[in-house]
Amino acid sequence: MKIGLVSDTHDRLPFIDKVVQKLNDENVDLVLHAGDYSAPFAAFQFKSLKSQMIGVFGNNDAEKELLQKNFEKIGKRVRGKFAEVKVENLKIALLHGEETDLLASIINTSAFDVVVYGHTHQSSIRKQNRTLIINPGEACGYLTKNATIGILCTDAMKVELVSI
Repeated sequence: MKIGLVSDTHDRLPFIDKVVQKLNDENVDLVLHAGDYSAPFAAFQFKSLKSQMIGVFGNNDAEKELLQKNFEKIGKRVRGKFAEVKVENLKIALLHGEETDLLASIINTSAFDVVVYGHTHQSSIRKQNRTLIINPGEACGYLTKNATIGILCTDAMKVELVSI
């Protein structure tokens, strides 16, 4: 299975279009978005995404109720501040990561096979004990000038960072 990993799109609509196109080109089976879409109108840019999408809110997401409704209108889901996602035999934690103590606690429990987060705008892939920890970086490219997403291949448990 291929899972697209996205975070911190921050209303940058042309970059969201590029992200969606790349994820469709890669034929991902699922997309996990770690938050910071920003305004509710940004949800509609994901309409052409062919795969299922599960997201969580970030600290910069405004009008959360409307954002959630807009995603529902296009068949995508935003679960709240945290989502536990089970795919195949994997248990994945999805959160934005601005609460660093909470993020560290989730990682330290070793209860998840994969932890996906964002917030820092810095891409990172590491392993702690048996947990694969992934920050796909910022899809918007605002802070680092390097817009990235991740693609997790669950068969090999390998992550590729892709520049947009």
